[in-house]
Parts: sequence; C-alpha cells; structure tokens
Amino acid sequence: MFAYEVQQYRSAELIRRADEARLAREVLRARRAARRRARQGAAEAESHTPRQRRPRFARAT
Repeated sequence: MFAYEVQQYRSAELIRRADEARLAREVLRARRAARRRARQGAAEAESHTPRQRRPRFARAT
C-alpha cells in the first residue's frame, strides 16, 4: 500500500509541475504577443506622421 501512495504522490507532483510549466509558457507567449502588437501599433502610428525621418534631398554645400 505504501508504494501505491508514493506513486500517487509522485504522479500528482508531476502533473502540478507540468501545469506550472504550461502556465509559464502561456504567460511568455502572451507577453511576446503584447510586445509584438505594441511594436506594430507604434510603427503604424509613426508611418502616418507628416514629418519625414530624414530630408528628402541632400544639403547643398
């Protein structure tokens, strides 16, 4: 009977660890997706500004 209880405990512990690892992966995926959306939103907002990043023509010297 003792061996069965130890096996049940180990099984439950492995399941808990797997759930924690799965949750950690989901959190990482969500953070990456949020950063990706933020980057895309910033790029879209920046692309619609009337000001150009650099002058169109070189400076005459």
